[in-house]
Amino acid sequence: MATEINNTASIGFEQQIWAAADILRGNMDAAEYKHVVLGLIFLKYISDKFDERYQALLADNDDVEDRDAYTEVNVFFVPPAARWDAIAAATHKEEIGIVIDNAMRAIEQENKRLRDTLPKNYARAELDKRRLGNVVDLFSNIQMIEHGKDKDILGRTYEYCLAKFAEQEGKRAGEFYTPSCVVRTLVEVLQPFEGRVYDPCCGSGGMFVQSTDFVKNHSGNIGNLSIYGQDANPTTRKMAIMNLAIRGIEADLGPYHADTFHNDLHPTLKADFILANPPFNLSNWNDGSLNDDQRWKYGLPPASNANFAWLQHMIHHLAPNGKIGMVLANGSLSSQTSGEGEIRQAIVEDDLVEGIVAMPPQLFYTTQIPVSLWFISRNKKQKGKTLFIDARKMGTMISRRLREMTAEDIATIAATFTAFDDGTLEDEKGYCAAVTTEEIAKQGYILTPGRYVGIEEQEDDGEPFEEKMARLTSELSEMFKRSHELEEEIRRRLGEIGYEI
Repeated sequence: MATEINNTASIGFEQQIWAAADILRGNMDAAEYKHVVLGLIFLKYISDKFDERYQALLADNDDVEDRDAYTEVNVFFVPPAARWDAIAAATHKEEIGIVIDNAMRAIEQENKRLRDTLPKNYARAELDKRRLGNVVDLFSNIQMIEHGKDKDILGRTYEYCLAKFAEQEGKRAGEFYTPSCVVRTLVEVLQPFEGRVYDPCCGSGGMFVQSTDFVKNHSGNIGNLSIYGQDANPTTRKMAIMNLAIRGIEADLGPYHADTFHNDLHPTLKADFILANPPFNLSNWNDGSLNDDQRWKYGLPPASNANFAWLQHMIHHLAPNGKIGMVLANGSLSSQTSGEGEIRQAIVEDDLVEGIVAMPPQLFYTTQIPVSLWFISRNKKQKGKTLFIDARKMGTMISRRLREMTAEDIATIAATFTAFDDGTLEDEKGYCAAVTTEEIAKQGYILTPGRYVGIEEQEDDGEPFEEKMARLTSELSEMFKRSHELEEEIRRRLGEIGYEI
């Protein structure tokens, strides 16, 4: 996606930062130096926002060191030793790492929201200080103040680097990153304009970022959204806090990291929108202590697979008119083992499943497991019906092993849901179908979209069947003949060098 950047850095700043980050790596793996880079992005962001407010107060002859003057406009107060000019002054000194660590500590001390969140290991020996100084130099050449209220260079850079780290970390990336095109699809279908948004396994906060971006893009007010979430991984949770703070998003992620099943940090929450990409096919999630939990309204999920535990946890937290958009491995659509078929049947019979979207392959850095999007609604507009979409042919390959949904693909899926809700949808062979619960029951409550949308109709090319078969068999005969000739040629060549077949 092309971006327009109006600052002292050239276009492509995100790529410049990534190139610099890659140089920083040395002997560190992606999981380690990820926090080095993301921490610097955050430090630069809050320092620039502080300086912007500082200059405004100075112009009005107000007290520039009054902490309340910053917090009242949702700007973090940055003490003198942590301001970017102090960091920049130590750029090419050996103690640059110590200066950055001390800056992080000072910021945490001044801002309770950030307590125990920021990385403070820049002084460690294995981090090359000359290279670290070069990255600090690069940051010093940009300003956060840009033309246009929706421009957010460091926010974009944070997201760009998250994606690149996910690509490098492979399977481990699933803990913190969901491809943005998948998140955008969930958001465009759910349209979270206002209310409580919840993600019980929030990773680095991508669901929240895209939800607020959706509101901004539709001229809404992100203040109308209340954000709730939690994550079991302490470092991932810290990444989420920084990611949200960079974008000015206030969120309640609980007081600490915690396992959602065993320690639900928002037990009384009833959310209007729930968006999530839970760990695929998580095993050993229940040691037996959760067997009688009130969340399992539709049946006890097997300990060997948490797919329906996640789904039921979210349904439990859904408001009377609430909606869920979540990513699940395709096995959840048809599995009959360990009671999963009965749980799925009960959820369908309760008329909660609004739609299922079979997604294209190769969307994730982390896995090749085929996935689908589940959309659940407490109060469906089309009672007794479910929308099935087969989107497996959508998307564009952006590398040899990675596919991305285009903006047009996402808009098409969202428009299909809108038409379904409005009662104007026409079934399209091979793509979409509105199906009654009775029809789903006839299919054994299996929710695989391909069962319902059928096969795309092929265009008639006008060639009579007999003529086409004669032509194709003739072509096949020529191919067979050529293959025999090549086989003999290979035998002859091998024989010439002493190898007989």
